[in-house]
Amino acid sequence: METESSLRERLIDVGADLVMSEGTASLGLREIARRAGVSHGAPRRYFPTHHALLSAIARRGFADLEARFAAAIGGSTSPRGQLKALGLTYVGYAQEHRGMFELMFRHDLLDSGKHASDQPQLRESTLPLFETVVGLVAQHRAEQNTPHRPGAPGDAWPPPPAVTAAALWSNLHGIAQLWAWGSLQLTLGAPTTGEALAGRPLDQLVAAALDAHLGHHGPVNG
Repeated sequence: METESSLRERLIDVGADLVMSEGTASLGLREIARRAGVSHGAPRRYFPTHHALLSAIARRGFADLEARFAAAIGGSTSPRGQLKALGLTYVGYAQEHRGMFELMFRHDLLDSGKHASDQPQLRESTLPLFETVVGLVAQHRAEQNTPHRPGAPGDAWPPPPAVTAAALWSNLHGIAQLWAWGSLQLTLGAPTTGEALAGRPLDQLVAAALDAHLGHHGPVNG
């Protein structure tokens, strides 16, 4: 007989498979229940809200992305090289698992404060990955001995590592989304299908994002 825990995991499995194959629009409670072979009310026994189930599905994506990040940075010893590896992994994941990628960062649809739940909060998956980027930005600056110099009144340049990390993340996320929508291929004259999807155009865009936020460095060999 299936245990409560195993049925809960099966509902998450089904939801993860659905979002991978059919996108976020497919993630209705009734459809997940139907594919899991349970009554349409069964998910409510394990997830008090639809948002709680969506958050559990998104955490699967973060676990996958975290494992990919760990593997990616293992090949580089420099903070900048690791940031480039993370950037390429991030935009690559977005192309490979578009539906899950779109779900993972929709905190407005998931377990923000307005969707209180006794389930683990999605921020527990999101923040550690962001803090990794913040730490690498700080390490890169320390290695480069980046000076702080006055900017606008009351400001200093460069901004705090967390701000730079957030701006870099926003840049990478924009690259991932605009590439998925075909906009960047149009502006760059790049192919919209085929191996170029994971090839030099995306490499160049990630490198340009790093230059914009960390300063020009030239080729990164790790």
